[in-house]
Amino acid sequence: MVAMVPIAPFGVYGFVADASQGLVPLAYGLGLLAMVFTALCYAAMAQEFPVAGSAYTYTQRGLHPLAGFLAGWLLLLDYILVPALLFVVSANSLQALWPALPAGCWVLAFIALCTAINLRGVELTARANRVFLALQLLVLAVFMALALWTLLGPGGTGLSLRPLQGPQLNWNWVAGAAAIAALSFLGFDAISTLSEEVRSDPARPRDNPIGRATLWVLFLMGSCFIAQTWLASELALAAGPDFKPASADSAFYDIAALAGGRSLFISCAVATALAWGVANALSAQAAVSRVLYAMARDGQLPGSRWLARVHPERQTPQTSTWLVAAVSLAVALLFLEDAAALTNLVTFGALSAFVLLHLAVIWHFLLRQRSGRWLRHGLVPALGLAVLLFILYGQDRAAMKLGLAWLGLGLLWWATLGRGRHGTLKLAG
Repeated sequence: MVAMVPIAPFGVYGFVADASQGLVPLAYGLGLLAMVFTALCYAAMAQEFPVAGSAYTYTQRGLHPLAGFLAGWLLLLDYILVPALLFVVSANSLQALWPALPAGCWVLAFIALCTAINLRGVELTARANRVFLALQLLVLAVFMALALWTLLGPGGTGLSLRPLQGPQLNWNWVAGAAAIAALSFLGFDAISTLSEEVRSDPARPRDNPIGRATLWVLFLMGSCFIAQTWLASELALAAGPDFKPASADSAFYDIAALAGGRSLFISCAVATALAWGVANALSAQAAVSRVLYAMARDGQLPGSRWLARVHPERQTPQTSTWLVAAVSLAVALLFLEDAAALTNLVTFGALSAFVLLHLAVIWHFLLRQRSGRWLRHGLVPALGLAVLLFILYGQDRAAMKLGLAWLGLGLLWWATLGRGRHGTLKLAG
């Protein structure tokens, strides 16, 4: 729940609303549908390969080493850009409160804070995660309570199906919006990295706690996302056609103010900034720096000796942490005025890796093992594959071109450097 951020829609609501013509809950419902199929594929692979892994590990073992490398390469695009996106959303949230202060100043402040903490170790982050989670849930509960009171109380317009029934339903819009909304779901797959820490019950050899936990947290968070965006959409509709948020960045906070005034506007904006720019960004920056360190330690990156340096006392990957901070700063400043494009680029990497995971399930179970379970190992991954491709097709074309260019670089690395130097290239971690 901490990794997925319970109030994740706060920061991207305006972009999803613009892309879907206001059908935000429908976009999140489509995103949830795609992730359910993906979660079922993760569950199948976690039971088959009970090792610490992700789409990279499962695709490598279930499909082909090249497919595994490409899945890891695509996920790396997600990992590298996520810290920058978190800083951009947080900076824009605070700029909505203090417009006179440039968003770039907030980006610098968040990056400096997270880098300083990660260079000293992340024990503080681990202890603070539950506090941040409790604060997010508190703000979310207050927003939902005030929204329900406004809609169902005296003079309220009530609840309806209007957020699902736009005047001009266009599935291309919904697909593009779902690509942005899918960002909120990324993180549920991190449960698969704990496969080797799970205590198996000898009396239940077919028990699959990783798969069960993945599905539970996905349904819980998906329901939370749909509920909060439904209420926000109802509030916006109840305000009438003259209501227009100040910007896509502050759309949710402007809507929250309809129910709770300026104090709820401030609470939602600050909660988003802390959840994205501190709690989540700390973990994301730490994870990326360690992935780079592990790959450099295995000699798989240019400048590996430099990137594999560890602080002699704190035992933190200091060089890779500084590199992640520098990349995050450059990317954040580049996309400061276009968070939607950066969001699409991040989700392209993750959703493309999930496509390979679905193919791996079909290949490994149905074609290689001939399991004969056509529903679980055939229909489920096929439907998930179709939904993922539909969402990817609806993505912003510029982001798709950049994502495909990144994929091309990965193929070039595999063909000209990876296989020649390392045989079968394996991504660490």
